[in-house]
Amino acid sequence: MMAPRIHATALVEDGVELGDGTAVWDSVHIRGPARIGQQCIVGEKTYIAYGVEIGDRVKINAFVYVCTGVTIEDGVMISAGTIFTNDRFPRATTPDLTALRGSEPDEATLPTLVREGATIGARSVIGCDLTIGRFAMVGMGSVVTRSVGDFQLVLGNPTRSVGAVCRCSQPIARWSPNDIPMSLEAACAHCGRAYQLRDGAVFEQNPS
Repeated sequence: MMAPRIHATALVEDGVELGDGTAVWDSVHIRGPARIGQQCIVGEKTYIAYGVEIGDRVKINAFVYVCTGVTIEDGVMISAGTIFTNDRFPRATTPDLTALRGSEPDEATLPTLVREGATIGARSVIGCDLTIGRFAMVGMGSVVTRSVGDFQLVLGNPTRSVGAVCRCSQPIARWSPNDIPMSLEAACAHCGRAYQLRDGAVFEQNPS
């Protein structure tokens, strides 16, 4: 396995763990401690805060902001310009405006989990205290304010479910956000994997 590759202009602080084969491109800043797994790509001018955990084979495009409290599992795609958040009601100062508030995590810092295989489209904004499910797909320019189920396709501001996607990324069903079917069976026309919708949740019929 190849050693990690770090561009000469990247700033990787002490305490950062990089897995074999991971590439960190120009002007990236990764604060320690943080962990990034094997065979990942961290695109140019991306910022990753301390305490972030990133799995293996994750693609992070350029200009992505990943704040403290975010965990990203294996095989996730995070497209250019995505911004994560971790505080619902942030303030710069104390209530009397006499002192800056600290930036360290506190009781208002809320976590976000991106499950394996998910895709987040370009220029999305991700809220906190939520989960983006396995192999879910968030459309570009979306604002995610609530958790997203496995294999769900979500769009908009705020996001709403408009369909389901296969592991291979192809859509397998579409619906109106105001008329999500209670049950549905569908197969991917591209790879043949079969899925079932039950009570608004999407399941693989024969998971591999």
